[in-house]
Parts: sequence; C-alpha cells; structure tokens
Amino acid sequence: MGGPGDPPEGTPEGAPGGGEDEYRSVVFDESFVRAARLQEYSAEERIADHAPAVRRRPPLRRGLSRQAVVLVVLIALAFGTAIFMGVRHPYQNPTARRPVEPLRMTVIPLAPQGAVPGTADPEYLYGHSPAAHYRVGAAGIPLPASRRTAHFSDSQVVTALITARDYIVRSSLDPEVLTGQQVRTVRVLIDPDQLDQFDESFSHPAADGRHAPTGWLVRFDPSRAELADREIRVHGTLQAAETDASTLEVTADHTFVYALRPAGSDAKAPASLFTVRRELQFRFDRDDLRLRQTQLIVSYVQAGPLSCSEDSTNHLRPLLAGQTAKEGGPAGTDPYATGGAPALCGALAGSAQPKV
Repeated sequence: MGGPGDPPEGTPEGAPGGGEDEYRSVVFDESFVRAARLQEYSAEERIADHAPAVRRRPPLRRGLSRQAVVLVVLIALAFGTAIFMGVRHPYQNPTARRPVEPLRMTVIPLAPQGAVPGTADPEYLYGHSPAAHYRVGAAGIPLPASRRTAHFSDSQVVTALITARDYIVRSSLDPEVLTGQQVRTVRVLIDPDQLDQFDESFSHPAADGRHAPTGWLVRFDPSRAELADREIRVHGTLQAAETDASTLEVTADHTFVYALRPAGSDAKAPASLFTVRRELQFRFDRDDLRLRQTQLIVSYVQAGPLSCSEDSTNHLRPLLAGQTAKEGGPAGTDPYATGGAPALCGALAGSAQPKV
C-alpha cells in the first residue's frame, strides 16, 4: 500500500520515483479521480457559508426625503391660502351680528260697498275678476334674476330669495295653515330670536302691532269659511338688496285671491272671492342664510271683504257671497293696485270684485 501521497493502487507502473518528480503533487491519474469525494453545496449552504465578497453599505441620507419636502410644501401652501382668504376674501363677516328686531305688523280690513258677489263656480269668479290672468299657487311667486352684491355671493342672494319664497308659500298657500290646523311649517323658518314673539302671538293674540297671528300668516276662521278651490291665484314680486356688509333684505309684494264658501256647506253652495295683499320685508344675516331661516321685520296686510267691526287679529272672518258690511271706510281701496291703504279700515273697491 502506498504512502499518504500515493494513489490508492500504488505508484503507476513505469513512473519515476515520487520524491524525485517535481510534478508529482499535481498529477492525478484515473484511479485518484475516481476515488475523490465530490460534494455540491446547496443554495442555502452557499449563502450561509460564503459571505459576499463586497459588503453593501446603506445609502447615505443627505437632507430631507422627497416625501418630507412635498409635505412641507403642501403645509406652506395651505397656510398661505388661509392667510390670503382671511385677509382678501370679500365674503367674510367683518362685524358682529346686529340685534334682531321684532316684527312690526299692520292688518287693514277692507269692507265691501255692497253685497259680496258669488256663484257656485269658482272658475267663473276668477275669470271675471282682476285675477283672471294670475298664476296658480307657487307659480305666481317666481324668483327674480339675482346677482351677487358687494359682500354676498350669487348663491347667498339666491338662498335669501328662496327662503323668503318658501315662507310666503307656507304662510299663504298651505291649506292646513289657511284653515288654522297648524303653524309649525311656518315657525321653522323664523329666526330663533323671533320665536318668542311668534309663539306669544298665537298663545296671546293682541291688536298691538306686534302679536297678531294674521300678521305672520294668512288663516281664516274655520267656523265661518272654507276653501272652495285649492288653486289659489297669486301675483307679485320679490326683490333682494344688500343693506350693509352683514345684511341682506328681501322685499315681497304679493296679492292672493282665494275662493271661499261657508264652512260645512256642499259644493253647490255659492262661492266668493277673498283677496289678501301682503307686503313683507325679510332680513337675513349670515347665520340665517346658513340655517335657511329669516327675520320677518315688516308685515303690511290688506284683506277683504271683511267687516271693519270684526276682530281680524287672530283669524280673518270673511264676508261671503250675498253678505254685506254694516260699515266701511271713507274711500274704496283696491288691493290689486300698488299704493298705500287707510290706517284702520278701508272700503273694498268695486273694481276689485268679480263681475257676476
């Protein structure tokens, strides 16, 4: 058997001596190669046992990352925009809210000069009256063209007009309000600072120019009259204007014509027309616009045919077809025409009555 450096089967035949051959250490014969043990490392072994020749170093961070820079820029832009809007925005509220005024109201009854004309056909009455060309219901209260003002935007002006229109519709056209069944739909549109006056007007009506329910809305005495036709005729105007940097005002002037018949009567009972002209002034600050509420500060009402001796504070008590008034005003007053009215009572002009 050979030594440690010899091949397993001994020195090849004919080969020179091992110590004398300078290439002996690097020459492998076939038997040496067959006896050699081969081992292939797995991928995990190669990773675990053989460190990479080059060590990776973490990247150097110099200054802020891109995300941090973007965040800083966005914060700076937002802060600058807030300052600009606060200093230059034309719709800011520069003053404190002004005190809410109580409603000032006047209700003028108009007495007929003769018997109230009537017929069983409400359409005939409308067609032969000054209301022949009036629109029906809310269609008779169109919104005007609106523009922004110095301190209020287009949308704010439109909001004021729509809120005033809603108040007029609910307080003049809602059958449940007209018959005295409810007031809540009107109340929800009133500025909170006027609610005490509103509530007191209905709990303790008084003819003091401050607490008449008929100054807030239209309602008939349900024991005396009912609607003969729910298609109420309406005509009038709305106008909006800025009064100061924190206040918008809307002025409304509308004439409403109702067909009425005696309470509890059948459809064949004669109907008659009842006319109400309402001149209303609404006020809005920015809180009102945001909440879609309003301050009603002036209510001027002419209504007839009524008897001047009747109390029109809580309900309107119409004179119906064939009835006459015992007294009247000194001159005829036409609620269809523009202009003022007597301070206490007026006579309903013949031209304001239908031709029957």
